[in-house]
Amino acid sequence: MPTIPSVARIPLTLKLAYLAFVAVLVPIYAAHHGPANFLWFSNIALLGGLLAVWLESRRLASMLLVSVGLLEMGWIADFLIGLATGGQQTPVGLVAYMFDPELPLYLRGLSLYHLPLPFVLLWVVWRLGYDRQAWRAWLPIGWAVIVLSYLLAPPGRNINWVKGPEGVLDPGVPGPIWLLCLIVGSGIAWWLTHKVIESGLGRFGRIAAL
Repeated sequence: MPTIPSVARIPLTLKLAYLAFVAVLVPIYAAHHGPANFLWFSNIALLGGLLAVWLESRRLASMLLVSVGLLEMGWIADFLIGLATGGQQTPVGLVAYMFDPELPLYLRGLSLYHLPLPFVLLWVVWRLGYDRQAWRAWLPIGWAVIVLSYLLAPPGRNINWVKGPEGVLDPGVPGPIWLLCLIVGSGIAWWLTHKVIESGLGRFGRIAAL
């Protein structure tokens, strides 16, 4: 398998633009949503992506792509359907808040980062090479985030769906059982994401030599 040249770099313009956006988003999100909001996998991927870009870390970028690759595509599909229906239908429920007039427009505008995030991570991984060990490295971290979301989420907040499907705080089963199902399901989703990335990038020799 061809190796990825070690000279692959991330442009400084992207690094600075990414840093500027995060510098604006973090204090606003913290003020409006509270610190627990940063446990969302998408927010972790956004902040971790900044670190991966500046460090040009192949493994970190690969881990974050595994963590949210499928999730963010679901967010995008839900958002596009919501736009097409004037906010009347968001089948998955991931983006209902984007059409909530009670939320400030600038706050919803910041959440549009979900649209480019998976493609930015994919491009970074394309430049640096995909690390096949990223899936295994991410598993314990992702599962720890799920448990922390369950323990630390404020009342009424369903961060990472740890209390039930979106919009359902009582899934009809005991909390620990739902949490276990979520842990197993997330592991399967991350493995599938890994296989899709590995297959796609492997065709172009964008798999890093270990």
